[in-house]
Amino acid sequence: MVYLVGAGPGDAGLLTLRAAELIGRADVVYYDALVGAGVLAKIPPGTARVYVGKRARDHAVPQEDLNRLLVEQALAGKTVVRLKGGDPYVFGRGGEEAQELAEADVPFEVVPGISSVVAAPAYAGIPLTHRDHCSAFQVITGHEDPDKGGTAVDWSAVAAVAGTKVILMGVERIRSIAAGLMDGGMAGTMPVALIRWGTTARQQVLVSTLAKVADDVERAGFQAPAVTIVGEVVRLRSQLDWWSRRPLHGCRIAITRTREQASELSSRLETLGAEILEVPTIRIEPPEPIQPLLEAVVGIGEYDWLVFTSPNGVASFFDTFVKAYPDLRSLGNVRIAAVGPATAAKVKEWHIGVDVVPERYLAADVTKAIAAHETVENLRFLLLRAEVANPDLPKALEELGGIVDDVPCYRTVPETREGGAADALVEDGADWVTFTSSSTVENFHRRFDLPALLKRFSGMKTASIGPETTKALHALGLEPTVQAKVHTLDGLVEAILKKRASGK
Repeated sequence: MVYLVGAGPGDAGLLTLRAAELIGRADVVYYDALVGAGVLAKIPPGTARVYVGKRARDHAVPQEDLNRLLVEQALAGKTVVRLKGGDPYVFGRGGEEAQELAEADVPFEVVPGISSVVAAPAYAGIPLTHRDHCSAFQVITGHEDPDKGGTAVDWSAVAAVAGTKVILMGVERIRSIAAGLMDGGMAGTMPVALIRWGTTARQQVLVSTLAKVADDVERAGFQAPAVTIVGEVVRLRSQLDWWSRRPLHGCRIAITRTREQASELSSRLETLGAEILEVPTIRIEPPEPIQPLLEAVVGIGEYDWLVFTSPNGVASFFDTFVKAYPDLRSLGNVRIAAVGPATAAKVKEWHIGVDVVPERYLAADVTKAIAAHETVENLRFLLLRAEVANPDLPKALEELGGIVDDVPCYRTVPETREGGAADALVEDGADWVTFTSSSTVENFHRRFDLPALLKRFSGMKTASIGPETTKALHALGLEPTVQAKVHTLDGLVEAILKKRASGK
C-alpha cells in the first residue's frame, strides 16, 4: 500500500492525525525538501527514510525514478508513505504519482495536508478573504514546467479578477509577475507580502508594493521557498500579526531528553513560539544486572525511606514493584523523599504521598531535608537512582548514621538512532541546546562533539537545568549560557525567556 501524505507547511503541530498515524507505522518514508524537521522527528527510528527532495533544478531523485520506487516497494509488500510538503495535490505532483500507482494496480490512499496557500498567510497575520476587502482568492503557480518553453499563466487575466492573489514558488520570477499584474490594471501601490518558511520559527515576511517588490526582494536577498500574497488584505498584517509577537519567535531550540520525555518541554517552548528539534541523546533501559533492584523490591519492608532523585527512577521502580506486588499497600509504612517537584509529581501519579521534597539535587539539601523530618541515625534508606550517579548523597546520609543501599533502578544509554531533527541540527544549527541531566550532556557530546558544534555555530547557546548538569558542561570546559534557578522544566523555560528578553 502507498499513502500519498500531506505533511503540512512545516509546523509539526499542523500535521493531521491520519498523517501522524501512517508515519508511525510505515516501513519506508520518501520525503520532500519542504517537510519540517518536527514532522521528520515523528518517523520511528527503525523506519527507512529516503530523501527525494527537489529544489529548483536540483532533484535528489528524478520523478520517473521515484514513481518506479513507489511501485516496487509496494509490490514488495512494504507500507510506503510518500511524505510531501503541504498537500499532495496542490502543485506537488501527487497526481502524477497517483496515476503511476493506478496504472500498476497498486492500492493507494491520498491524505490531504494543510497547504501553505492558507497556512503561510495565516501565520503572517494576513487573512485571504475579508468582508471589507475581498470575497475571493486565486491560487497560481509562479514556477511552471521548465520544458513548456513559456508561461501558461496570463497575468493580465489574473489581474482582471477581483480578489487576493496567492502565488506559490514565484520568487525567482517576481519582477515579471509584478509587471504582468500591473499591465493587467493592478495599481503599483497594491500591497504585496512574501512569506518565506511560513509557519516555522524561521518564518520571514517581506512587505512591499507591486511597483517596488522586485527591487526590495533583490535588495533583501529574499529567496525561495516563499508564498507571495497580493491584495488589500496585506494591509491587515500590522494589526493581525500574532505569530512573530510570541516571546520565543525565531528561536530554534534543540531538546536532548529521551523521546518519551521530550514532548512536555517541547509543548511549553512551542507555545512560546520556538521551533523545536527533538534530538534525544539518551534512552532509558533496565539496569544491568537487574538482580539488586529485584532483591530490594522483594525486601521493601526492611526500609524506612525510599529516596527518588528523578522521575525516571520513580517510573522504573514502580514498574518493577507492581510486577512483584499486586497491591500498593505492600509498600508498608515507608517514607518517601523525592528530589524536586517533577519527581514528587511522578510519585503522586501513583496516588502516594511524599514526605520530603528537597528543591535541589544536592547531597547537603537532601540530607538536611530528611534530617529535619526525623533523626537519620540507624534508619535504612533505599536510594533508587541511575546506574551511574553522584556518590555524595549516600555518603552524606551515612555520615549522619543512616544505613544506605544505593540501588540502580535504570540506566541511561546513548540514543544514536538517526532522525531528521539531528540532521537539521548538524546542517543548520540551533539557537539553544537544552540539557536536563548530566547524561544528556555526556551523550550529546559523544554524538556531536559539543565544543566543536558551539564553535561552528557561534551564536548557539546552552541551557542547564541545574548544578549536576552544569558540572557535566564544566567537565567539557564549557559554561552554560543559563542555568535554571528553579531546577525544573518551568525553571529552564524561564531562564531562556529571561535571557531572550535581555537581548544578549
